[in-house]
Formats: sequence, structure tokens, C-alpha cells
Amino acid sequence: MMFRTNIAENEAMLFVFPVPHQVGFWMKNVDVPLSCAYIDPEGVILETHDMTPHEEMPIQSASTRVQYVLETRQGWFERHGIKPGVLIRTEKGSLRETFFQRP
Repeated sequence: MMFRTNIAENEAMLFVFPVPHQVGFWMKNVDVPLSCAYIDPEGVILETHDMTPHEEMPIQSASTRVQYVLETRQGWFERHGIKPGVLIRTEKGSLRETFFQRP
């Protein structure tokens, strides 16, 4: 989301990592306040955080099992009642099926 000046309510960016690990996300060169969700390999939200524009200190995950990070407009998770424990899926199925299923 670097260098963007606006993010629509339902726009987001999903980061997909090849293996679960501890992550740290920051806001260098990001002008718009964001929220992020750290998500485990099964697609369960482990934690959410609000992020401050231009903050360069990473927000470290408490877990070493993060395989996906979803960044949204700040407050999106709260506005939609999405909290840790919620399972994320796509129209193709689980996150694992969507991003790691072999043809």
C-alpha cells in the first residue's frame, strides 16, 4: 500500500508467505492509516493491529505461525465485527487451497 493516498472501504492487500513464521509489518512510505490481520496457515485470524502512517517500527506478531497478512483500511475489521478466531476463506475455498493447491 506504499505511496497510495486513498484506499476504498473494501480494498485490501493480502500477503502470502510460503511457510508460517513470525512477521513484523510497518508503515514506511504509507500515507493512509491501515489495519492488519495476522493469519495462520488454516486461515484463522490470530491477531489484528491498527497501524500508524509512516511508522517504521514493525508490529511483531505474537505467533510464529503467521502465513498470511491482510492489510485493510484502518478500522475495517472492527466495523465488520471481524476478530481473532474468525476463519478467512475465498470463493475458491480455504487460503491453503486458494494459494497452494497444485494443479
